[in-house]
Amino acid sequence: MGWITWNHGARRWGGALLAGLSVGLVGCSGSDPQAQRPLNLQQGVPVGAVLALSGNANVYGQDQRVGLQLALAHLNQAGGIGGTPLRLAIEDSGSDDPGANAAMTLQINRGMLAVIGPTLSQQAFAADPIAQRRGVPVVAPSNTATGIPQIGHFISRVSAQSSVIAPLSIAKALQLQPSIRRAAVFYAQDDAYSTAETTIFQKALSAKGLKPVTVQRTQLADNDFQSQISATLALKPDLIVLSLQAVDGGNLVRQLRELGYRGTIVVGNGMNTPNIYPICQKYCDGLLIAQAYSPELNTPANRAFVSAFAANQAGNGRAPAIPPQLTAQAYTALQVVGEALQRLNAQRPLKGLTVAEARKGLMDAILAGSYQTPLGDIRFTPDGEVVQTNFFVAQVRMNPDGRSGRFALLP
Repeated sequence: MGWITWNHGARRWGGALLAGLSVGLVGCSGSDPQAQRPLNLQQGVPVGAVLALSGNANVYGQDQRVGLQLALAHLNQAGGIGGTPLRLAIEDSGSDDPGANAAMTLQINRGMLAVIGPTLSQQAFAADPIAQRRGVPVVAPSNTATGIPQIGHFISRVSAQSSVIAPLSIAKALQLQPSIRRAAVFYAQDDAYSTAETTIFQKALSAKGLKPVTVQRTQLADNDFQSQISATLALKPDLIVLSLQAVDGGNLVRQLRELGYRGTIVVGNGMNTPNIYPICQKYCDGLLIAQAYSPELNTPANRAFVSAFAANQAGNGRAPAIPPQLTAQAYTALQVVGEALQRLNAQRPLKGLTVAEARKGLMDAILAGSYQTPLGDIRFTPDGEVVQTNFFVAQVRMNPDGRSGRFALLP
């Protein structure tokens, strides 16, 4: 499978760290002595990841880690980078900005040629400028807020921005229920993803003649929404639109249903994970969500990914399951980095480059490539925005146990 390590704060959970690399804080790559050294490939081609494996966003990071492991195995089974295995080091960022900043800095100082992550858009706005200043490519697997690639030349993403995806679920809700007249909105005001996505949702609603009857602001750490829900239900909405993350969003959905709301609920990308099922349980049923990935996409790349995911589940003693979008996007992010490294190595052998030269060459290769991925065929704009053609709208269908279900693709 290749060499993979992951770390939680200062604790090392597995494998070994790259030896002999400075962890001192230094400036941009031009004045970074470590980056001017010849690239050392004795322990593999080093790529890092910064994932939320603890804190309230850990449900996302766990899905992403599986995707990275699957992509690492696929790339190394295919020969790695010119016969040299790809080495992946995963660092736990927690779910906050300081954790992301520390993890990003640590991965860069270890000599990683690229970093995948961080998990949250809020974290990316804090940590990605560090990579930009140091000249290190970042491929974001799950940052959908407006403006992420525009942080700088070295920042790209495989996660389509909310402005492309979010309006699709509003359109589908109105198609399924043309009688909708009164919409209410909830969003987490202390989260960059949520505040960006709710703006897009509200514009989409207004474009359909549905100015929200109320906009309720919440906090990521909230778990009791009774007062806000009561105020909202008094206005008799027949559509409620949520821009929240998995834990707070799942709790809000459950409380909405428990307090009597029976109308349509549209949720955003923050709830696009099967990890919401144990939270809102039977009340997850019927949620509408636009997606950038479908396990039903019938392409060679996606069939291979779905098969690898099923084998991984079986190998870990888990029941068969459908790959979550976050797993597919993380897989795609490492696939992009791996294939770009392969092209770069064929043009300019990595063993003859400095760390800084390899990083710059890799960024150029990432932007120049096109990729056949589980998400479909993708490429990048010159500023690092993903160009993707396959998008979907799904509806949650819960199983009779009330704790498991699936995102059922709608026509």
